[in-house]
Amino acid sequence: MLDTLQRLPDDPILGLAAICREDSNPNKVDLTVGIYMDESGVCPVFEAIQQAQQTLVKEETTKAYLPPAGDADFNRGMRALVFGGDSDALAAGRVSSIQAPGGCGALRIGAEVAYAAKPDARVWISDPTWPVHLPLIGSVGLEFSKYRYYDAVSHGVDFDGMVGDLKQAGRNDLVLLHGCCHNPCGADLSLDQWQVIADMAEQQGFIPFIDIAYQGLGSSLDEDAAGLRLLAARLPEMIVAASCSKNMGLYRERTGCAMFLCESADNADAILSQAKVAARRLYSMPPAHGALLAGKVLNNEQLDRIWREELLAMCERINGLRSQLVDSLQASTGRDFDFIRRENGMFSFLGLSEANVRKLREEHSVYMLGSSRINVAGVNAGNIDYLSKAIAAVL
Repeated sequence: MLDTLQRLPDDPILGLAAICREDSNPNKVDLTVGIYMDESGVCPVFEAIQQAQQTLVKEETTKAYLPPAGDADFNRGMRALVFGGDSDALAAGRVSSIQAPGGCGALRIGAEVAYAAKPDARVWISDPTWPVHLPLIGSVGLEFSKYRYYDAVSHGVDFDGMVGDLKQAGRNDLVLLHGCCHNPCGADLSLDQWQVIADMAEQQGFIPFIDIAYQGLGSSLDEDAAGLRLLAARLPEMIVAASCSKNMGLYRERTGCAMFLCESADNADAILSQAKVAARRLYSMPPAHGALLAGKVLNNEQLDRIWREELLAMCERINGLRSQLVDSLQASTGRDFDFIRRENGMFSFLGLSEANVRKLREEHSVYMLGSSRINVAGVNAGNIDYLSKAIAAVL
């Protein structure tokens, strides 16, 4: 039976990263996978996480399963982090949550619950979006429609196009929104634009499904969640998928959280039961280590302070890299790249053609996606000049 299956192509992002690893050029530049790298090119472990891990090693007395919803401290901490400690919805018990294997698991659990509620619901996704949104959500059985989002000419949000397309979203359709630091373009909605989306959701009855994987890497933890919180204050229902991979560096620990804003506390409890049943049939029980660490950080005043300081420093470095890259590219190419400075988070489209990108890879060992999406955090003092000169050469 198994010998009838053919080899499938590698994931385009992970496959390109693998080719880069095999490249022997000492000057190679890897801007592919969305992982934060420090100045030395290492994905660091947060000091707050290290301290939490030391405490966990000393205190942990069992490796028994966590409860189906996951670690209680983690869930409580994540709800407050995303919705805000002063959230009226939290105070009213209208938000339930379940620990999931990373942001991917959270997206899948959200989709499973949505499908159980309305199998014929349509999911509206931005063009472009993170490619893995499609298999994660689509494999549940939900159908997709696209809405315009990125304007390649202005290098910003095509908000008129977005609004025009979302006017077609019907009652109980899902609209997938990037909470902040849009992947792959880095162009985010303004707070005024979030207000317009809230107006439309109220009038049309569609339900926001928010992927907030980069909270804290755009401006700050609170500013990056401002749009989501605005919607939560006005709408009866919302689904949220959050991740600790980026803002706590827990990539390999697969630590995420699916949250459900509901009309009442009773409804929130019912939805949690649906999420737990979905989790049981998908992966049975949640992984413990990352959530236990995150829970300790979020619920310990000292560790929380250390973590927030570390995260802010990381955010400031990324924003600083954006400015440095703009200056370096403009000096090397004579072209206007100032849009990079206006974007948020780890990603940006450079506006290069696929032919340019291919020449960068083949002639200069500079690796980025064919769309010219780069991971800004892959830039550092040691490679920025080489990168800029390579881009100038292919232009």
